[in-house]
Amino acid sequence: MIEPVLPVLLGRFAWHDLPFVRAWEDPSVSEIIGAGAGALVIVGAIGLAVLLTVLGRWRWLWREWLTSVDHKKIGIMYVVIAFVMLSRALIEAVLMRLQQASAVQAPGFVTPEHFAQLFSTHGSIMIFFMAMPFLTGVINYVMPLQIGARDVAFPLLNSVSLCLTGGAAGLMMVSLAIGQFSTGGWTGYPPYTGLAFSPDVGPDYWIWAVTLGSIGSTLTGLNFAVTLYKLRCPGMTLMRMPLFCWTALCTSILMIFAMPPLTVATALLALDRYLGFHFFTNDLGGNMMNYANLFWLFGHPEVYILILPAFGVYSEVVSTFSTKELYGYTSLVIATMAIAVLSFTVWVHHFFTMGQDANLNAAFGIATMTIGVPTGVKIYDWIWTMFRGEVRFTVPMLYSLAFMMTFVLGGFTGIILAVPPLDYVVHNTLFLVAHFHNMLIPGLLYGMLAAYHYWFPKAFGFRLDERWGRRAFGCWVLGFYLAFMPLYVLGAAGMTRRAQAVSDPAFRPLLYVAGVGALILLAALVSLFVQLRVSIRDRAANRVAAGDPWDGRSLEWSIAAPPPEYNFAVLPHVASRDPFYDAKRDGRAYREAARYEAIEVPRNSAAGPALGIGGTVLAFGLVWHIWWLALSAGAIVVATVILRSFARDTTRIVPAADVAAIDRAWLAQVRATTPVPRQAETIPLNGGLALMVSHGR
Repeated sequence: MIEPVLPVLLGRFAWHDLPFVRAWEDPSVSEIIGAGAGALVIVGAIGLAVLLTVLGRWRWLWREWLTSVDHKKIGIMYVVIAFVMLSRALIEAVLMRLQQASAVQAPGFVTPEHFAQLFSTHGSIMIFFMAMPFLTGVINYVMPLQIGARDVAFPLLNSVSLCLTGGAAGLMMVSLAIGQFSTGGWTGYPPYTGLAFSPDVGPDYWIWAVTLGSIGSTLTGLNFAVTLYKLRCPGMTLMRMPLFCWTALCTSILMIFAMPPLTVATALLALDRYLGFHFFTNDLGGNMMNYANLFWLFGHPEVYILILPAFGVYSEVVSTFSTKELYGYTSLVIATMAIAVLSFTVWVHHFFTMGQDANLNAAFGIATMTIGVPTGVKIYDWIWTMFRGEVRFTVPMLYSLAFMMTFVLGGFTGIILAVPPLDYVVHNTLFLVAHFHNMLIPGLLYGMLAAYHYWFPKAFGFRLDERWGRRAFGCWVLGFYLAFMPLYVLGAAGMTRRAQAVSDPAFRPLLYVAGVGALILLAALVSLFVQLRVSIRDRAANRVAAGDPWDGRSLEWSIAAPPPEYNFAVLPHVASRDPFYDAKRDGRAYREAARYEAIEVPRNSAAGPALGIGGTVLAFGLVWHIWWLALSAGAIVVATVILRSFARDTTRIVPAADVAAIDRAWLAQVRATTPVPRQAETIPLNGGLALMVSHGR
């Protein structure tokens, strides 16, 4: 038993909880890797602090970003969090693949416990702290612009959601430097994560990080839903909303109803661990299946929370870069709603191996197959949108095409897994791992990368470098096929998932291929960062201040790039599904308003960061049983809520004269910009005014 250090002040912290101490005591490769990861977090945090200090940017960071309630800045910060967490999770994935490739009839370089932590953090980060922030950030930025709104319905709540998510992600990073993470997988199944089997801090890190993130996502869903219901501009009926907004609406509804079961599950698990309750234990009335049902009541709708926004992105990208109106709009809306409803009817297919009645398995197998029908409708509609269109193979379009081909393959394997007897055979093998990644990498990651490239010029006023974008795309696609297609074969041959070591030498060649694929995926991530660096360096040559670099169709392309803080100088009135495209065709675009009015915008607020920091410190105190710290942080959270309730000066006015000056300056810039043909949209000639034509509806 390792004695705690100053338990009154530091709870159950002991020196052995530092990875550097463990590496000093046991200088194995596994421990050195852990210490290196912890050191990277600490050095990175110190380096960032030093850089901000040297540049004198602390005040700027606080005033312009951290306390901002502008939905656009909040969206960008969400995406930054996603890229940071993607970097960590992808490195962990590479370590796991290399470990398995090196552990064929050998121990490899990572211990079993360390390997279990790797797959637990990798899954948790990719789902909760990469995918969720990425899609939330994209919706945050784009959706209010597409519906002609000035902001989301509750700007301060938006800031709170961001800070809770950022705090949860920070807690995941802290677990690298202090203590160890859970070995219970991204699902956190008890009783393994219960106190009897895992008395260490790992499951507590998982519980509180996921709880903070799930609360933030629930609040986000409420915010987005109210925004879409109440803040659409005049004329923007539901059936005139862009498809991306429809997918955002269905995603928001799923968040509202799917995230609370997860919060309840983690809260009950915490009661088991902290207060000796027996909700999910093997004795005294506990039942682990209650946890499994609660978790997958969240977990399967969560898959569609991740997928639906990407479907919306593909709808926008395919229509824009095919130079055609989206084919089958109504059927796409119905398919989106059908997926959202059916997503709550399939969770039991995760229990096909757990011994329930065959009739129940059959019912949920049929439901699982049924959900593939509306997805197929979407694929056909996108293909027909491209048919006889003027298709331009830009980076966002390439990701969309790669998605269609790869996602269909994953869908076929999903039908296999929907058959209970077949699922029973391959459920605990790498076949399931391959299927899961086959759906989420093309379905979510490709969609978010397409969105990143598509809307980046709108957010920052310059295009991303096309050549490095294509290199990154090639690495993502090639790396995916090499990393995961071999897993189908290995799984069908019987290789179990979550295996730290491999006993069958026949698996070695395909494990080597998967390892190479993982390294190529890492090269894809590096290419994205190189692309960003090159794009910032060459930003002057790639300015698109006129705001419409792709000959866009929806309202976000009708304003400057980047947009002003209030989005629209005058709220638009729409009469069609492609209002900006129709305005350009009819010669109504880029007209000066007859009259400008003052605009009310929300003031910055420190409440969001205070709640985020307080919630994170509270969670950290609970993890380590540092009760004075937890109580102090809880008091800060309560005090922040109370003090904010007394705030009255929460908005400010942008004078009409300022609005008019900003809008007229932009319109003058548009008039000075030379239109370019669509074929030249990826070269420096494109100043944000793609050539408008009257055909190709």
